[in-house]
Amino acid sequence: MLAASFVLVVEVLENLAFLANASNLVTYLMNFMHYSPSQSATTVTNFMGTAFLLALLGGFLSDAFFTTYAIYLISAFIEFLGLVVLTIQARTPSLMPPGCTKGAGAACEPVSGAKKAMLFAGLYLTALGIGGIKGSLPSHGAEQFDEHAPRGRKGRSTFFNYFVFCLSVGALIAVTFAVWVEDNKGWQWGFGISTIAILLSIPVFVAGSRLYRNKVPTGSPLTTIAKVVLAAAFARRGGAQSTSNGAVIDRAPSPTGSTDMKEYCKPGDICGVADGCAEVATEPSEELVFLNRAVQRQPRCGALSCTVQEVEDVKIVLMVLPIFFSTIMLNSCLAQLSTFSVEQAATMDTRVGGLKVPPASLPVFPVTFIILLAPIYDHVIIPFARRATGTEMGITHLQRIGTGLVLSIVAMAVAAVVEVKRKNVASNAGMLDATAPLPITFFWIAFQYLFLGSADLFTLAGLLEFFFSEAPARMRSLATSLSWASLALGYYLSSVLVTVVNSATGRGGRRAWLQGENLNHYHLERFYWVMCVLSTLNYLFFLFWAIRYKYRNAGVIKG
Repeated sequence: MLAASFVLVVEVLENLAFLANASNLVTYLMNFMHYSPSQSATTVTNFMGTAFLLALLGGFLSDAFFTTYAIYLISAFIEFLGLVVLTIQARTPSLMPPGCTKGAGAACEPVSGAKKAMLFAGLYLTALGIGGIKGSLPSHGAEQFDEHAPRGRKGRSTFFNYFVFCLSVGALIAVTFAVWVEDNKGWQWGFGISTIAILLSIPVFVAGSRLYRNKVPTGSPLTTIAKVVLAAAFARRGGAQSTSNGAVIDRAPSPTGSTDMKEYCKPGDICGVADGCAEVATEPSEELVFLNRAVQRQPRCGALSCTVQEVEDVKIVLMVLPIFFSTIMLNSCLAQLSTFSVEQAATMDTRVGGLKVPPASLPVFPVTFIILLAPIYDHVIIPFARRATGTEMGITHLQRIGTGLVLSIVAMAVAAVVEVKRKNVASNAGMLDATAPLPITFFWIAFQYLFLGSADLFTLAGLLEFFFSEAPARMRSLATSLSWASLALGYYLSSVLVTVVNSATGRGGRRAWLQGENLNHYHLERFYWVMCVLSTLNYLFFLFWAIRYKYRNAGVIKG
């Protein structure tokens, strides 16, 4: 935990650097780059989606060619360069589009040409760095624990809970102090805060170097997956499976009662009771039996042949994919927190006493809730659940993920109801076309933030630990990156849904639901109801696979 504590501090700084911009970027694009609300929302979701999707690249490189240690340092430097570009543009008027006042009769000209190229170069350099960090940092921290000892496994579970806690601490600073600076002192100072934060994270990370344990890269996991799939596809159906004399390992029962999937000693491990590792299995499991054809006793000339371990590793990857797909819709709901929810709040009364709260600071509600709940969850709820269930996990990863999915359904229903109320206030006050704040407090928007923030706590920590603990050792960074890739695909799905909804509802000369300069003329509540229905269908899809999923490892290994 001492080594992992450096990772936790780095996560505070890293997420501060990321969210200081991402949480308020839609405002920057609307007010300074003169994009429309829907253009701004799409640009933000594409930026964040790309950043999280690039986590797969970071995870892949960490597993295949470099260590998680090296990938973090390289990625942090790339993000630093991207933020420097954005800071220079924000503080240099000649690199910004001409200023104008919206609503003055003429449309403002959006950023274009070389200025637009500079904007997107800075954004996507930053996204590349963020992706590398997300793909390496959680795995690097988790690698510091001994998974063959109960204390190590419990410590790893605590690490993932506090990783989300530290992520939220960084987010809290970002959506309060950094957003206030951006709105009141200028965006050059906001980008500057992010630049300094990511720069400081590098020496903090390096300070723990003497304590770190680094996993040695074992080659491309994608090569193993492709090899097994191709070998199974081209193997003859008759007699292609191979088993040899040898012991099948003795495993502890999983939380679902399954003992089908097998645990393996990794290369270089010394098998034995003292090492917490059983003998290497020599028979493929009964899960996904079509892949067993990849193991051939007497391969034909030129035919591919795989080891049992390679086949079982690929089976594990394929079995977690449905869980991964079921979380994409949740993250599409989360994308609304940094797009339409911010735009909603911007039309409302954001005063608290004599203080005017920036709309982008609304995530303070879920972030604060996560900061309060995470320690309680780890030190009160989990120990109680362990005693009540008699299992080491207490609450399974899939139970946490399922809870998050249910909360996302509730959040979208609440968001739809609140948007109806907001538009009714605007209509009754005769302010549908007004630019002044509506006579309704922004605290109404806090409800959807609270439910989605809670969903994020349950799902993200559950996903990170689920993918890390279930994945083969040689693929753990890549598998853990699936948590961030789910976020990425969720943001992309949000952009696609906006486009599809506008296309479907804007036919025949009608105004599309999510189009125009004024949010009061949008039918955002209908969009939220669509999201609610899709989230419900997604939850049923998750249940179908979660009930059938068989854990690879219960966290208790027999000698």
